[in-house]
Amino acid sequence: MDWGRAKNVLIYAFLLLNLVLGYQLWNDVSEQASTNLDYTSLDSNTQKIMQEKNIQLLCLIPARTPVLPKINYHFISDQNMDIVELDTPVDSKLVFMGNELVKALGNQIPNFKEYRYDPMESEDGVFMFHPLVEEEWPLFNDQLRLKLIYSDRKIVSYQQANIKMVSSNEEEQQKVLTAVDALATLINKYIAPNSVVKDIQLGYYGEMFDSENQVAAPAWRFTLENEVYYVQGISGDVISSKTKESKGVE
Repeated sequence: MDWGRAKNVLIYAFLLLNLVLGYQLWNDVSEQASTNLDYTSLDSNTQKIMQEKNIQLLCLIPARTPVLPKINYHFISDQNMDIVELDTPVDSKLVFMGNELVKALGNQIPNFKEYRYDPMESEDGVFMFHPLVEEEWPLFNDQLRLKLIYSDRKIVSYQQANIKMVSSNEEEQQKVLTAVDALATLINKYIAPNSVVKDIQLGYYGEMFDSENQVAAPAWRFTLENEVYYVQGISGDVISSKTKESKGVE
């Protein structure tokens, strides 16, 4: 065997591998940078107000502005919000392990794979999940959340609303408001001094009506320490979790 030639082949192979890995790393970093922004993306006046009010931003600002329609959903007539005991309790640590949690609970909780964990709304003893629209966008609503109840490091029961999404193919699709513009509106007019913005997420939100059929529109959710704001992605209206009153953009 020509060991000198074999050595050169190995060297070239490692160089090629390093190039491939380097390109992948660069591509991942570039993609991350293109999908998230920081506070410097806000206009100078908003940045000034942010500093004057001592508002802190502890998360990146999503740059993505997809085209989305309003959606319709309705409650199934045999609604049952009782707490249901799991046949087989599972380790609570699985809630952070995505696919493993789906494998453990997929056969015990109806449509479990169609929900996403929300650490912002979870509390001691309860993991909160939101139903997903088109397998991607969380539907933010207190009455629609799936609750996984845990004790002694085991998920032992759950509580789930029974809803059905209606096809949104007939609804007009519109480009949503940017997270930067939505955040600027909140900083300028709504967020109190010394507040901390912990999370920014795009999903769906709609006020509940005394009706079987419900409507929700794309909305940005801004989670603060003691309050949550929803900014409608189409109209720009602002809703506070404290007042539940919709305020139009002036």
